[in-house]
Amino acid sequence: MSSKNIFGNALPARAPFYYGWVVLIFAAVAMVATLPGRSVGIGLITEPLIADLGISRLDFAEKNFWATIFGALFNLVCGVTIDRFGVRAVVTAVLFVLSLVVLGFSQMTGAGFLLLFLVLMRGVGQSALSVVSLTMAGKWFVRRLSVAMGIFAVLMSLGFAVAIVVAGDVVLTQGWRVMWSGLGWILMILSGLCMLFVRRDPEAVGLDTEVVKGDESDEPVIGFTLVQALMTPAFYVFAIGSALYNLVIAGVMLFNQSILGELGFDETVFQYAMAVFMATGLLGNFTAGWAARRWSLGRLMTVAMLAVGVYLLAFPELKTPGQALTHAGLLGFSGGVVSVIFFTAWADIFGRLHLGKIQGAAQVFAVLASATGPWFIESVFSSSGSYAPAFYALAPAVLLVAIFAYFVNIPRPEDAPVLGQ
Repeated sequence: MSSKNIFGNALPARAPFYYGWVVLIFAAVAMVATLPGRSVGIGLITEPLIADLGISRLDFAEKNFWATIFGALFNLVCGVTIDRFGVRAVVTAVLFVLSLVVLGFSQMTGAGFLLLFLVLMRGVGQSALSVVSLTMAGKWFVRRLSVAMGIFAVLMSLGFAVAIVVAGDVVLTQGWRVMWSGLGWILMILSGLCMLFVRRDPEAVGLDTEVVKGDESDEPVIGFTLVQALMTPAFYVFAIGSALYNLVIAGVMLFNQSILGELGFDETVFQYAMAVFMATGLLGNFTAGWAARRWSLGRLMTVAMLAVGVYLLAFPELKTPGQALTHAGLLGFSGGVVSVIFFTAWADIFGRLHLGKIQGAAQVFAVLASATGPWFIESVFSSSGSYAPAFYALAPAVLLVAIFAYFVNIPRPEDAPVLGQ
């Protein structure tokens, strides 16, 4: 046996624990590595960036919008690539390309290539890397998928919290170029680690999915094709529900201080609200991970959408700081639940056979919603002088999804139609 096979197959197969947990950790780290392609990451450097490049906020906002739209197309390409070449090859390649893009962005001296770099960071960082991260976990877990994705969501939330704090501090003390450059080198190192430790799926290293020594189960890889998944109501319930949450959270996070300021709350309340949002998000992760083993994903989505609906309708009634913090907590909790659902649903409902394509199609909904949210909310505010009409307009759609989610028929991978019959 070659040294390559010894390291590549013997390590995962002979590990005293299921190797999928190692892959899950790398999947969570890969999701945190999407930071330079996300609004929260780009937001850390927006002010010094536009000052450095000499462009207006409006110009930057327009470029960011189109970059997010075009970047969403990377989801579909990534999904097809994953199903053909496997998660190990794709996550390694995506991280390496993203590292080069981030390093190039850090050296940019003018605005001439800003849109191109933004498209690549959104497409490779936010879209493609998110798809491969989620698919890594979905390829390795079936029976304990809800538990695995609950752990994934917690690791991801903690990772983002640490990354945002550290990156923000570096921007303040050393500048945005130093932070972005350092991030690029970290991504390159992570690419190498993924090549060493991530594996395509259990079958590639002689393991059955979530089967340990002594378990003789032989479960074939089954599931829906992308076209078959798109023909089910369940796909749209979960894709649209998750997208609506992304639309709300993208707009709220970008303009949260202004939103709270409309109701008379100061910056201190805004800072505490962000802390409550993060804490209740983790609570939502834990709750959803536990409940997903006992409830259907449809009912979990109903709970999450009802919470978002209450959040939207309650906005104008906030009078005290305590109410504002509770309000932020409601959105954070619902987000924690939605994230676990989004991470779990596609593999749990449609199987692993064409998971990359299905995950990529769902991610398109999420990315387009993220691009639209800030534009929609700020447009309403600009025309009406208040954020309330935007919240009221979104509430019926959210509550309608809550109703559909409760009653929707949720298929199982074994229900997939057999091609040719």
